[in-house]
Amino acid sequence: MSRVLLLAFLAGTTAATSAHAAQRGEIRLTQAEIAAQHPASGGPGTSGVAGIQTVVLAGDPTAAGPYTIELRVPANTKIAAHTHRDDRTAVVVSGTWHFGYGAVATAAATKALGPGSFYSEPGGDAHFAMTGAEPVTVIISGYGPTDTIFTAAAHSQQTEKQP
Repeated sequence: MSRVLLLAFLAGTTAATSAHAAQRGEIRLTQAEIAAQHPASGGPGTSGVAGIQTVVLAGDPTAAGPYTIELRVPANTKIAAHTHRDDRTAVVVSGTWHFGYGAVATAAATKALGPGSFYSEPGGDAHFAMTGAEPVTVIISGYGPTDTIFTAAAHSQQTEKQP
């Protein structure tokens, strides 16, 4: 499944190039156009883990309404257990995303999701993720405003690592 098809599926929009079409919410982005977007570090609805880049593809994750973001996650990254207030769905675009549910992040509780894989992040349900030796790109859609709240177990794990 191509990246363009994934975007169309997740965002539920078609494309246009005129300013008039953009006002109606129509979006069309090629792989090259998405890759050329200037990503931000962190952002609403992301874990804030160093190195993760976020591109807002549609909508505004800080406002009421649908949004779609692309996460570019470096190799060997671990995202501790956390929740979001909104229900979200996602598709893995590239790499292998090790994704799991629960208040404590463990590699054993993850499932390896390759390109084209789909998963959900139900609002209020704790989940976590990690990458292996390769970076991962994931496209996530939800209904904002979104947030990220780390679990008490995640805070404990971070505290235990500090000297």
